[in-house]
Amino acid sequence: MKTLSTWFTACLLIFTLHAAALPGTPGDFGAPATLPGAAPQFLPVEQAYQVAPRIDDNRLVLDWLIAPGYYLYQERFAVSLADGAALPLDFEPGQTQYDDYYQRELVVYYDATTTRSAPLPAADNLQIRVQSQGCADAGLCYPPRDQYFEADLTTGSVTEIAPPAVPPTAPATALPLYTALLFAMLGGVILNLMPCVFPVLSIKALSLTNSGLSTRKRHYHGLAYTAGVISTFIAIATLLISLRAGGEALGWGFQLQSPLFITALIYLFFVMGLGFSGILEAGAGLMNIGQSTTEGQGLRQSYATGILAAVVASPCTAPFMGTALGAALTQPAPVALTIFAGLGFGMAFPFLLLSWLPGLASRLPRPGAWMETFKQALAFPLYLTSVWLLWVLGRQAGADAVAAVLAGLVFTALAIWLLAKRSGLRAASAAVALVIALALPLSATRPAQPALWEPYSAQRLAQLLAAERPVFVNLTADWCITCLANERVALSSADFAATLRSEGIAYLKGDWTNYNAEITALLNANGRNGVPLYLFYAAGQKTPAILPQILTPGLISEALTN
Repeated sequence: MKTLSTWFTACLLIFTLHAAALPGTPGDFGAPATLPGAAPQFLPVEQAYQVAPRIDDNRLVLDWLIAPGYYLYQERFAVSLADGAALPLDFEPGQTQYDDYYQRELVVYYDATTTRSAPLPAADNLQIRVQSQGCADAGLCYPPRDQYFEADLTTGSVTEIAPPAVPPTAPATALPLYTALLFAMLGGVILNLMPCVFPVLSIKALSLTNSGLSTRKRHYHGLAYTAGVISTFIAIATLLISLRAGGEALGWGFQLQSPLFITALIYLFFVMGLGFSGILEAGAGLMNIGQSTTEGQGLRQSYATGILAAVVASPCTAPFMGTALGAALTQPAPVALTIFAGLGFGMAFPFLLLSWLPGLASRLPRPGAWMETFKQALAFPLYLTSVWLLWVLGRQAGADAVAAVLAGLVFTALAIWLLAKRSGLRAASAAVALVIALALPLSATRPAQPALWEPYSAQRLAQLLAAERPVFVNLTADWCITCLANERVALSSADFAATLRSEGIAYLKGDWTNYNAEITALLNANGRNGVPLYLFYAAGQKTPAILPQILTPGLISEALTN
Protein backbone atom coordinates (compact mmCIF):
# COMPACT_ATOMS: atom_id res chain seq x y z
CA MET A 1 0.00 0.00 0.00
CA LYS A 2 2.81 2.33 0.89
CA THR A 3 4.43 1.63 -2.50
CA LEU A 4 1.20 2.53 -4.29
CA SER A 5 0.88 5.69 -2.24
CA THR A 6 4.39 6.71 -3.28
CA TRP A 7 3.53 5.88 -6.89
CA PHE A 8 0.45 8.08 -6.75
CA THR A 9 2.49 10.94 -5.30
CA ALA A 10 5.03 10.59 -8.10
CA CYS A 11 2.29 10.53 -10.75
CA LEU A 12 0.72 13.68 -9.32
CA LEU A 13 4.11 15.40 -9.21
CA ILE A 14 4.79 14.49 -12.86
CA PHE A 15 1.28 15.68 -13.70
CA THR A 16 1.97 19.03 -12.02
CA LEU A 17 5.38 19.46 -13.66
CA HIS A 18 3.83 18.69 -17.04
CA ALA A 19 1.33 21.47 -16.35
CA ALA A 20 4.09 23.92 -15.56
CA ALA A 21 5.82 23.00 -18.81
CA LEU A 22 2.77 23.88 -20.89
CA PRO A 23 2.42 27.64 -21.37
CA GLY A 24 -1.35 27.38 -21.55
CA THR A 25 -3.31 30.23 -23.01
CA PRO A 26 -6.94 31.29 -22.36
CA GLY A 27 -9.10 29.03 -24.41
CA ASP A 28 -6.39 26.32 -24.76
CA PHE A 29 -6.16 23.24 -22.57
CA GLY A 30 -2.40 23.26 -23.22
CA ALA A 31 -0.61 25.22 -25.93
CA PRO A 32 -0.48 23.53 -29.33
CA ALA A 33 3.10 24.52 -29.97
CA THR A 34 4.29 22.25 -27.13
CA LEU A 35 2.55 19.06 -28.19
CA PRO A 36 4.65 16.39 -29.91
CA GLY A 37 4.10 16.43 -33.64
CA ALA A 38 1.90 19.52 -33.47
CA ALA A 39 4.30 22.45 -33.46
CA PRO A 40 3.69 24.55 -36.56
CA GLN A 41 6.25 27.17 -37.46
CA PHE A 42 4.70 30.61 -37.20
CA LEU A 43 5.88 33.69 -39.07
CA PRO A 44 7.27 36.69 -37.21
CA VAL A 45 4.55 39.30 -36.81
CA GLU A 46 6.41 41.64 -39.21
CA GLN A 47 6.15 39.02 -41.98
CA ALA A 48 2.64 37.86 -41.21
CA TYR A 49 1.15 41.38 -41.38
CA GLN A 50 2.77 43.99 -43.62
CA VAL A 51 1.36 47.48 -43.92
CA ALA A 52 2.09 50.15 -46.52
CA PRO A 53 0.86 53.56 -45.28
CA ARG A 54 0.24 56.49 -47.63
CA ILE A 55 -1.54 59.85 -47.72
CA ASP A 56 -4.48 60.19 -50.07
CA ASP A 57 -6.84 63.18 -50.09
CA ASN A 58 -5.54 64.27 -46.67
CA ARG A 59 -6.36 60.87 -45.19
CA LEU A 60 -4.09 58.13 -43.90
CA VAL A 61 -4.55 55.01 -46.00
CA LEU A 62 -3.22 51.69 -44.68
CA ASP A 63 -2.82 48.94 -47.27
CA TRP A 64 -2.43 45.64 -45.42
CA LEU A 65 -0.89 42.52 -46.95
CA ILE A 66 -1.70 39.44 -44.86
CA ALA A 67 0.16 36.13 -45.22
CA PRO A 68 -1.87 33.03 -46.20
CA GLY A 69 -3.35 31.32 -43.17
CA TYR A 70 -3.31 34.50 -41.08
CA TYR A 71 -5.98 37.13 -40.40
CA LEU A 72 -6.45 40.51 -38.71
CA TYR A 73 -9.32 41.58 -36.42
CA GLN A 74 -11.27 44.61 -37.60
CA GLU A 75 -12.09 45.77 -34.09
CA ARG A 76 -8.42 45.70 -33.09
CA PHE A 77 -7.47 48.35 -35.66
CA ALA A 78 -6.87 51.80 -34.17
CA VAL A 79 -5.07 54.94 -35.32
CA SER A 80 -4.18 57.83 -33.02
CA LEU A 81 -2.02 60.94 -33.07
CA ALA A 82 0.87 61.82 -30.79
CA ASP A 83 -1.47 63.66 -28.39
CA GLY A 84 -3.61 60.50 -28.05
CA ALA A 85 -6.50 61.74 -30.18
CA ALA A 86 -8.08 58.80 -32.02
CA LEU A 87 -8.82 59.01 -35.75
CA PRO A 88 -12.07 57.38 -36.91
CA LEU A 89 -11.55 54.66 -39.52
CA ASP A 90 -13.42 53.40 -42.57
CA PHE A 91 -13.19 49.65 -43.18
CA GLU A 92 -13.75 47.38 -46.13
CA PRO A 93 -16.25 44.52 -45.77
CA GLY A 94 -14.62 41.57 -44.03
CA GLN A 95 -15.40 37.97 -43.19
CA THR A 96 -17.60 37.36 -40.15
CA GLN A 97 -16.66 34.35 -38.08
CA TYR A 98 -17.19 33.12 -34.53
CA ASP A 99 -14.09 33.63 -32.40
CA ASP A 100 -13.55 31.04 -29.65
CA TYR A 101 -11.36 33.34 -27.58
CA TYR A 102 -13.67 36.37 -27.57
CA GLN A 103 -16.77 34.12 -27.52
CA ARG A 104 -18.63 36.12 -30.16
CA GLU A 105 -18.76 36.87 -33.86
CA LEU A 106 -16.02 39.14 -35.15
CA VAL A 107 -15.10 40.63 -38.52
CA VAL A 108 -11.67 39.50 -39.75
CA TYR A 109 -9.58 40.06 -42.87
CA TYR A 110 -7.63 37.49 -44.86
CA ASP A 111 -5.10 38.12 -47.65
CA ALA A 112 -5.41 41.93 -47.89
CA THR A 113 -7.47 44.92 -46.82
CA THR A 114 -7.34 48.72 -46.88
CA THR A 115 -8.21 51.03 -44.01
CA ARG A 116 -8.80 54.78 -44.42
CA SER A 117 -8.75 57.34 -41.64
CA ALA A 118 -10.82 60.45 -41.19
CA PRO A 119 -9.27 63.70 -42.55
CA LEU A 120 -5.99 64.51 -40.85
CA PRO A 121 -5.61 67.78 -38.90
CA ALA A 122 -3.79 70.64 -40.55
CA ALA A 123 -0.04 70.31 -39.91
CA ASP A 124 3.19 69.87 -41.78
CA ASN A 125 4.22 66.72 -39.90
CA LEU A 126 2.27 64.28 -37.79
CA GLN A 127 3.36 61.38 -35.63
CA ILE A 128 0.84 58.55 -35.90
CA ARG A 129 0.35 55.36 -33.89
CA VAL A 130 -1.20 52.35 -35.66
CA GLN A 131 -2.53 49.46 -33.57
CA SER A 132 -3.50 46.01 -34.86
CA GLN A 133 -3.83 42.40 -33.75
CA GLY A 134 -4.07 39.17 -35.70
CA CYS A 135 -4.06 35.39 -35.38
CA ALA A 136 -2.98 32.35 -37.37
CA ASP A 137 -5.45 29.67 -38.41
CA ALA A 138 -3.10 27.12 -36.82
CA GLY A 139 -4.01 28.42 -33.38
CA LEU A 140 -1.59 31.22 -32.43
CA CYS A 141 -2.79 34.73 -31.60
CA TYR A 142 -0.19 37.50 -31.58
CA PRO A 143 -0.24 40.16 -28.85
CA PRO A 144 -1.53 43.61 -29.84
CA ARG A 145 1.02 45.38 -32.06
CA ASP A 146 1.91 49.08 -32.09
CA GLN A 147 3.63 50.74 -35.05
CA TYR A 148 4.66 54.39 -35.27
CA PHE A 149 4.88 56.53 -38.41
CA GLU A 150 5.71 60.11 -39.29
CA ALA A 151 3.57 61.65 -42.02
CA ASP A 152 4.84 64.61 -44.04
CA LEU A 153 1.64 66.20 -45.32
CA THR A 154 3.50 68.55 -47.64
CA THR A 155 5.05 65.71 -49.66
CA GLY A 156 2.55 62.95 -48.82
CA SER A 157 5.29 60.60 -47.61
CA VAL A 158 4.87 58.32 -44.60
CA THR A 159 7.91 56.85 -42.83
CA GLU A 160 8.01 54.28 -40.05
CA ILE A 161 9.83 55.53 -36.95
CA ALA A 162 10.97 54.02 -33.65
CA PRO A 163 8.53 53.99 -30.74
CA PRO A 164 8.75 57.11 -28.59
CA ALA A 165 10.95 56.76 -25.53
CA VAL A 166 9.11 56.21 -22.26
CA PRO A 167 10.40 58.59 -19.58
CA PRO A 168 11.85 56.71 -16.60
CA THR A 169 9.95 56.79 -13.35
CA ALA A 170 11.51 59.16 -10.86
CA PRO A 171 13.07 57.25 -7.94
CA ALA A 172 11.30 59.55 -5.49
CA THR A 173 7.94 58.01 -6.45
CA ALA A 174 9.09 54.46 -5.57
CA LEU A 175 7.51 52.88 -2.49
CA PRO A 176 10.05 52.75 0.39
CA LEU A 177 11.24 49.22 1.16
CA TYR A 178 10.03 49.25 4.78
CA THR A 179 6.56 50.35 3.64
CA ALA A 180 6.42 47.65 0.98
CA LEU A 181 7.52 45.06 3.57
CA LEU A 182 4.85 46.22 6.00
CA PHE A 183 2.15 46.03 3.35
CA ALA A 184 3.41 42.61 2.26
CA MET A 185 3.29 41.20 5.82
CA LEU A 186 -0.18 42.66 6.46
CA GLY A 187 -1.40 41.24 3.17
CA GLY A 188 0.09 37.87 4.07
CA VAL A 189 -1.69 37.80 7.42
CA ILE A 190 -5.03 38.62 5.77
CA LEU A 191 -4.43 35.88 3.17
CA ASN A 192 -5.19 33.33 5.89
CA LEU A 193 -8.83 34.45 5.86
CA MET A 194 -9.22 33.88 2.12
CA PRO A 195 -11.40 30.91 1.04
CA CYS A 196 -8.51 29.35 -0.85
CA VAL A 197 -6.21 29.29 2.22
CA PHE A 198 -8.46 29.01 5.28
CA PRO A 199 -9.28 25.28 4.84
CA VAL A 200 -5.60 24.34 4.79
CA LEU A 201 -4.73 26.50 7.80
CA SER A 202 -7.73 25.18 9.75
CA ILE A 203 -6.67 21.61 9.10
CA LYS A 204 -3.13 22.29 10.29
CA ALA A 205 -4.36 24.07 13.43
CA LEU A 206 -6.60 21.08 14.17
CA SER A 207 -3.65 18.75 13.74
CA LEU A 208 -1.60 20.82 16.21
CA THR A 209 -4.45 20.70 18.72
CA ASN A 210 -4.63 16.92 18.57
CA SER A 211 -0.91 16.25 18.45
CA GLY A 212 0.07 16.14 22.12
CA LEU A 213 3.48 17.55 21.19
CA SER A 214 5.86 19.12 23.65
CA THR A 215 6.43 22.86 23.64
CA ARG A 216 9.77 22.54 21.86
CA LYS A 217 8.33 20.32 19.13
CA ARG A 218 5.49 22.78 18.61
CA HIS A 219 8.12 25.45 18.01
CA TYR A 220 9.81 23.26 15.42
CA HIS A 221 6.54 22.63 13.62
CA GLY A 222 5.79 26.35 13.50
CA LEU A 223 9.22 27.04 12.04
CA ALA A 224 8.87 24.21 9.51
CA TYR A 225 5.50 25.54 8.35
CA THR A 226 6.93 29.05 8.08
CA ALA A 227 9.91 27.76 6.09
CA GLY A 228 7.56 25.99 3.69
CA VAL A 229 5.50 29.13 3.09
CA ILE A 230 8.46 31.50 2.69
CA SER A 231 10.48 29.16 0.45
CA THR A 232 7.50 28.66 -1.84
CA PHE A 233 6.88 32.40 -2.12
CA ILE A 234 10.56 32.95 -2.92
CA ALA A 235 10.51 30.14 -5.52
CA ILE A 236 7.42 31.61 -7.22
CA ALA A 237 8.96 35.08 -7.12
CA THR A 238 12.25 33.81 -8.60
CA LEU A 239 10.44 32.14 -11.48
CA LEU A 240 8.22 35.18 -12.01
CA ILE A 241 11.16 37.61 -12.05
CA SER A 242 13.16 35.33 -14.38
CA LEU A 243 10.31 35.01 -16.87
CA ARG A 244 9.57 38.73 -16.79
CA ALA A 245 13.26 39.41 -17.46
CA GLY A 246 12.89 37.20 -20.52
CA GLY A 247 10.00 39.31 -21.81
CA GLU A 248 7.04 37.30 -20.50
CA ALA A 249 4.05 39.41 -19.37
CA LEU A 250 3.28 37.54 -16.16
CA GLY A 251 1.74 38.54 -12.88
CA TRP A 252 0.94 37.16 -9.44
CA GLY A 253 -0.84 33.81 -9.64
CA PHE A 254 0.55 33.11 -13.14
CA GLN A 255 0.85 29.37 -12.42
CA LEU A 256 -2.95 29.28 -12.15
CA GLN A 257 -3.01 30.14 -15.86
CA SER A 258 -1.98 26.54 -16.63
CA PRO A 259 -5.07 24.31 -16.97
CA LEU A 260 -3.09 21.18 -16.10
CA PHE A 261 -1.71 22.79 -12.94
CA ILE A 262 -5.26 23.69 -11.93
CA THR A 263 -6.30 20.10 -12.66
CA ALA A 264 -3.58 18.80 -10.34
CA LEU A 265 -4.89 21.07 -7.56
CA ILE A 266 -8.47 19.86 -8.16
CA TYR A 267 -7.35 16.25 -7.73
CA LEU A 268 -5.36 17.12 -4.62
CA PHE A 269 -8.20 18.95 -2.86
CA PHE A 270 -10.72 16.29 -3.87
CA VAL A 271 -8.56 13.53 -2.40
CA MET A 272 -7.95 15.58 0.75
CA GLY A 273 -11.72 16.07 1.09
CA LEU A 274 -12.31 12.33 0.81
CA GLY A 275 -9.72 11.78 3.50
CA PHE A 276 -11.37 14.20 5.92
CA SER A 277 -14.80 12.77 5.14
CA GLY A 278 -13.54 9.40 6.43
CA ILE A 279 -13.93 7.68 3.07
CA LEU A 280 -10.24 6.74 2.90
CA GLU A 281 -10.20 4.97 6.26
CA ALA A 282 -11.10 1.65 4.70
CA GLY A 283 -7.46 1.02 3.81
CA ALA A 284 -7.02 3.39 0.89
CA GLY A 285 -3.45 4.37 1.74
CA LEU A 286 -2.98 5.00 -1.98
CA MET A 287 -4.94 8.20 -1.69
CA ASN A 288 -3.65 9.65 1.58
CA ILE A 289 -1.31 12.17 -0.02
CA GLY A 290 -3.44 15.16 0.92
CA GLN A 291 -4.34 13.94 4.41
CA SER A 292 -0.78 12.94 5.34
CA THR A 293 0.44 16.30 4.05
CA THR A 294 -1.60 18.17 6.64
CA GLU A 295 -2.19 15.71 9.50
CA GLY A 296 1.22 14.05 9.91
CA GLN A 297 3.28 14.66 13.04
CA GLY A 298 6.65 14.99 11.29
CA LEU A 299 8.36 18.24 10.41
CA ARG A 300 8.21 17.24 6.77
CA GLN A 301 4.40 17.33 6.91
CA SER A 302 4.43 20.81 8.42
CA TYR A 303 6.85 22.02 5.74
CA ALA A 304 4.69 20.44 3.00
CA THR A 305 1.57 22.09 4.45
CA GLY A 306 3.32 25.47 4.18
CA ILE A 307 4.06 24.75 0.53
CA LEU A 308 0.44 23.77 -0.15
CA ALA A 309 -0.92 26.85 1.61
CA ALA A 310 1.35 29.15 -0.39
CA VAL A 311 0.45 27.47 -3.70
CA VAL A 312 -3.30 27.77 -3.20
CA ALA A 313 -2.90 31.32 -1.92
CA SER A 314 -1.38 32.51 -5.18
CA PRO A 315 -4.67 33.38 -6.96
CA CYS A 316 -5.79 35.45 -3.96
CA THR A 317 -4.81 39.07 -3.50
CA ALA A 318 -5.54 40.38 -0.04
CA PRO A 319 -5.72 44.08 0.92
CA PHE A 320 -2.26 45.73 0.98
CA MET A 321 -0.84 42.97 -1.26
CA GLY A 322 -1.43 44.79 -4.53
CA THR A 323 0.71 47.77 -3.53
CA ALA A 324 3.51 45.55 -2.19
CA LEU A 325 3.61 43.23 -5.21
CA GLY A 326 3.49 46.15 -7.63
CA ALA A 327 6.48 47.67 -5.88
CA ALA A 328 8.31 44.33 -5.78
CA LEU A 329 8.09 43.72 -9.52
CA THR A 330 9.60 47.12 -10.33
CA GLN A 331 12.60 46.69 -8.00
CA PRO A 332 15.92 44.86 -8.41
CA ALA A 333 15.72 41.11 -7.79
CA PRO A 334 17.15 41.13 -4.20
CA VAL A 335 14.64 43.77 -3.10
CA ALA A 336 11.77 41.97 -4.84
CA LEU A 337 12.68 38.65 -3.19
CA THR A 338 12.82 40.37 0.20
CA ILE A 339 9.29 41.71 -0.28
CA PHE A 340 7.99 38.28 -1.33
CA ALA A 341 9.69 36.73 1.70
CA GLY A 342 7.90 39.32 3.88
CA LEU A 343 4.61 38.30 2.28
CA GLY A 344 5.31 34.66 3.11
CA PHE A 345 6.27 35.51 6.69
CA GLY A 346 3.04 37.46 7.13
CA MET A 347 1.02 34.51 5.88
CA ALA A 348 2.82 32.06 8.20
CA PHE A 349 2.73 34.41 11.21
CA PRO A 350 -0.62 33.31 12.76
CA PHE A 351 0.41 29.64 12.85
CA LEU A 352 3.92 30.56 14.01
CA LEU A 353 2.40 32.62 16.83
CA LEU A 354 0.12 29.74 17.78
CA SER A 355 3.02 27.31 17.98
CA TRP A 356 5.30 29.56 20.05
CA LEU A 357 3.01 31.15 22.60
CA PRO A 358 1.94 28.62 25.24
CA GLY A 359 -0.86 30.90 26.38
CA LEU A 360 -2.53 30.77 22.96
CA ALA A 361 -1.89 27.06 22.57
CA SER A 362 -3.45 26.35 25.96
CA ARG A 363 -6.65 28.06 24.85
CA LEU A 364 -7.10 25.67 21.98
CA PRO A 365 -9.98 23.24 22.55
CA ARG A 366 -9.00 19.96 24.19
CA PRO A 367 -9.02 16.84 22.03
CA GLY A 368 -12.23 14.86 22.12
CA ALA A 369 -14.95 13.21 20.08
CA TRP A 370 -15.93 16.60 18.66
CA MET A 371 -12.70 16.67 16.66
CA GLU A 372 -13.78 13.83 14.38
CA THR A 373 -16.98 15.70 13.52
CA PHE A 374 -15.04 18.91 12.99
CA LYS A 375 -12.53 17.09 10.80
CA GLN A 376 -15.32 15.75 8.60
CA ALA A 377 -16.87 19.22 8.40
CA LEU A 378 -13.56 20.59 7.09
CA ALA A 379 -13.96 18.38 4.03
CA PHE A 380 -16.68 20.60 2.63
CA PRO A 381 -14.51 23.74 2.24
CA LEU A 382 -12.07 21.50 0.36
CA TYR A 383 -14.84 20.28 -1.94
CA LEU A 384 -15.94 23.88 -2.51
CA THR A 385 -12.34 24.82 -3.35
CA SER A 386 -12.37 22.04 -5.97
CA VAL A 387 -15.62 23.44 -7.38
CA TRP A 388 -14.08 26.90 -7.61
CA LEU A 389 -11.02 25.49 -9.40
CA LEU A 390 -13.32 23.61 -11.78
CA TRP A 391 -15.01 26.90 -12.61
CA VAL A 392 -11.61 28.46 -13.33
CA LEU A 393 -10.71 25.47 -15.50
CA GLY A 394 -13.98 25.81 -17.41
CA ARG A 395 -13.28 29.48 -18.11
CA GLN A 396 -9.83 28.59 -19.43
CA ALA A 397 -10.30 25.33 -21.28
CA GLY A 398 -14.04 24.86 -21.82
CA ALA A 399 -16.64 22.27 -20.94
CA ASP A 400 -14.74 19.35 -22.49
CA ALA A 401 -11.85 19.82 -20.07
CA VAL A 402 -14.20 20.09 -17.08
CA ALA A 403 -15.98 16.88 -18.14
CA ALA A 404 -12.63 15.08 -18.51
CA VAL A 405 -11.53 16.15 -15.02
CA LEU A 406 -14.87 15.17 -13.46
CA ALA A 407 -14.59 11.76 -15.11
CA GLY A 408 -11.05 11.52 -13.74
CA LEU A 409 -12.36 12.25 -10.23
CA VAL A 410 -14.89 9.43 -10.65
CA PHE A 411 -12.07 7.02 -11.53
CA THR A 412 -10.11 8.31 -8.54
CA ALA A 413 -13.07 7.42 -6.31
CA LEU A 414 -13.24 4.04 -8.08
CA ALA A 415 -9.59 3.40 -7.20
CA ILE A 416 -10.35 4.12 -3.54
CA TRP A 417 -13.37 1.81 -3.60
CA LEU A 418 -11.34 -1.00 -5.19
CA LEU A 419 -8.68 -0.74 -2.50
CA ALA A 420 -11.33 -1.31 0.16
CA LYS A 421 -12.30 -4.66 -1.40
CA ARG A 422 -10.71 -7.89 -0.16
CA SER A 423 -9.57 -9.03 -3.56
CA GLY A 424 -6.15 -10.19 -4.65
CA LEU A 425 -6.36 -7.95 -7.71
CA ARG A 426 -7.44 -4.84 -5.82
CA ALA A 427 -4.05 -3.13 -6.03
CA ALA A 428 -3.69 -3.78 -9.76
CA SER A 429 -7.29 -2.74 -10.46
CA ALA A 430 -6.87 0.42 -8.41
CA ALA A 431 -3.66 1.24 -10.27
CA VAL A 432 -5.45 0.87 -13.62
CA ALA A 433 -8.29 3.13 -12.42
CA LEU A 434 -5.76 5.69 -11.25
CA VAL A 435 -3.91 5.65 -14.57
CA ILE A 436 -7.22 6.33 -16.31
CA ALA A 437 -7.96 9.12 -13.81
CA LEU A 438 -4.68 10.86 -14.63
CA ALA A 439 -4.85 10.16 -18.37
CA LEU A 440 -8.34 11.58 -18.93
CA PRO A 441 -7.37 15.26 -18.46
CA LEU A 442 -4.24 14.73 -20.57
CA SER A 443 -6.37 13.21 -23.34
CA ALA A 444 -8.36 16.45 -23.43
CA THR A 445 -5.16 18.42 -24.04
CA ARG A 446 -5.66 19.17 -27.71
CA PRO A 447 -4.60 22.18 -29.76
CA ALA A 448 -7.30 24.80 -30.20
CA GLN A 449 -8.86 24.57 -33.64
CA PRO A 450 -9.24 27.68 -35.75
CA ALA A 451 -12.72 29.13 -36.05
CA LEU A 452 -13.47 27.88 -39.57
CA TRP A 453 -17.21 28.20 -39.27
CA GLU A 454 -19.93 30.79 -38.86
CA PRO A 455 -23.12 30.24 -36.82
CA TYR A 456 -25.96 28.97 -39.00
CA SER A 457 -28.92 31.18 -39.77
CA ALA A 458 -31.41 30.95 -42.61
CA GLN A 459 -30.58 34.52 -43.60
CA ARG A 460 -26.83 33.85 -43.80
CA LEU A 461 -27.38 30.70 -45.83
CA ALA A 462 -29.61 32.61 -48.26
CA GLN A 463 -26.94 35.33 -48.64
CA LEU A 464 -24.22 32.80 -49.43
CA LEU A 465 -26.41 30.92 -51.92
CA ALA A 466 -27.40 34.18 -53.61
CA ALA A 467 -23.68 34.94 -54.03
CA GLU A 468 -23.33 31.45 -55.61
CA ARG A 469 -20.76 30.35 -53.04
CA PRO A 470 -20.42 26.68 -52.12
CA VAL A 471 -21.66 26.07 -48.57
CA PHE A 472 -21.13 23.22 -46.13
CA VAL A 473 -23.71 23.04 -43.32
CA ASN A 474 -23.11 21.05 -40.14
CA LEU A 475 -26.13 20.64 -37.83
CA THR A 476 -24.91 19.33 -34.48
CA ALA A 477 -25.51 19.35 -30.71
CA ASP A 478 -23.34 18.96 -27.63
CA TRP A 479 -25.32 15.92 -26.48
CA CYS A 480 -24.96 14.15 -29.84
CA ILE A 481 -22.11 11.61 -29.49
CA THR A 482 -22.04 10.89 -33.24
CA CYS A 483 -21.76 14.60 -33.97
CA LEU A 484 -18.82 15.03 -31.58
CA ALA A 485 -17.06 11.97 -32.98
CA ASN A 486 -17.46 13.25 -36.55
CA GLU A 487 -16.11 16.68 -35.61
CA ARG A 488 -13.06 15.17 -33.96
CA VAL A 489 -12.35 12.62 -36.71
CA ALA A 490 -13.28 14.46 -39.90
CA LEU A 491 -14.10 18.12 -39.29
CA SER A 492 -11.15 19.29 -37.20
CA SER A 493 -8.20 18.32 -39.34
CA ALA A 494 -5.78 20.56 -41.18
CA ASP A 495 -6.78 18.84 -44.45
CA PHE A 496 -10.43 19.77 -43.91
CA ALA A 497 -9.48 23.39 -43.23
CA ALA A 498 -7.25 23.43 -46.31
CA THR A 499 -10.10 22.07 -48.46
CA LEU A 500 -12.45 24.82 -47.27
CA ARG A 501 -9.84 27.46 -48.11
CA SER A 502 -8.80 26.09 -51.49
CA GLU A 503 -12.38 25.53 -52.67
CA GLY A 504 -13.74 28.79 -51.21
CA ILE A 505 -16.38 26.92 -49.24
CA ALA A 506 -18.33 28.73 -46.52
CA TYR A 507 -18.83 26.58 -43.41
CA LEU A 508 -22.01 27.09 -41.35
CA LYS A 509 -22.54 25.27 -38.05
CA GLY A 510 -26.01 25.01 -36.51
CA ASP A 511 -25.96 24.23 -32.77
CA TRP A 512 -29.14 22.35 -31.82
CA THR A 513 -28.06 21.81 -28.18
CA ASN A 514 -30.99 24.04 -27.27
CA TYR A 515 -34.12 24.31 -29.37
CA ASN A 516 -33.68 26.47 -32.44
CA ALA A 517 -36.63 27.00 -34.80
CA GLU A 518 -34.46 27.76 -37.87
CA ILE A 519 -32.39 24.59 -37.43
CA THR A 520 -35.54 22.53 -36.85
CA ALA A 521 -37.02 23.92 -40.08
CA LEU A 522 -33.86 22.99 -42.03
CA LEU A 523 -33.92 19.47 -40.57
CA ASN A 524 -37.56 19.03 -41.55
CA ALA A 525 -36.97 20.45 -45.02
CA ASN A 526 -34.44 17.67 -45.61
CA GLY A 527 -36.56 14.88 -44.17
CA ARG A 528 -34.79 14.64 -40.81
CA ASN A 529 -35.96 15.09 -37.24
CA GLY A 530 -32.62 14.92 -35.47
CA VAL A 531 -28.89 15.58 -35.74
CA PRO A 532 -26.36 15.06 -37.18
CA LEU A 533 -27.18 16.40 -40.60
CA TYR A 534 -24.50 17.41 -43.10
CA LEU A 535 -25.45 19.36 -46.23
CA PHE A 536 -23.27 20.53 -49.09
CA TYR A 537 -24.51 23.17 -51.52
CA ALA A 538 -22.32 23.23 -54.61
CA ALA A 539 -21.62 26.63 -56.16
CA GLY A 540 -24.76 27.98 -57.83
CA GLN A 541 -26.94 25.14 -56.52
CA LYS A 542 -29.98 25.69 -54.29
CA THR A 543 -30.55 21.99 -53.53
CA PRO A 544 -28.02 20.37 -51.17
CA ALA A 545 -26.37 16.99 -51.26
CA ILE A 546 -26.99 15.12 -48.01
CA LEU A 547 -23.83 13.50 -46.63
CA PRO A 548 -23.81 10.29 -44.53
CA GLN A 549 -24.23 10.56 -40.77
CA ILE A 550 -20.87 8.88 -40.18
CA LEU A 551 -18.02 10.90 -41.70
CA THR A 552 -14.43 10.03 -42.50
CA PRO A 553 -11.67 12.37 -43.71
CA GLY A 554 -11.69 10.76 -47.15
CA LEU A 555 -15.48 10.92 -47.48
CA ILE A 556 -15.69 14.60 -46.55
CA SER A 557 -12.81 15.49 -48.88
CA GLU A 558 -14.43 13.67 -51.80
CA ALA A 559 -17.83 15.26 -51.13
CA LEU A 560 -16.45 18.80 -51.02
CA THR A 561 -14.13 18.58 -54.03
CA ASN A 562 -16.27 16.65 -56.56
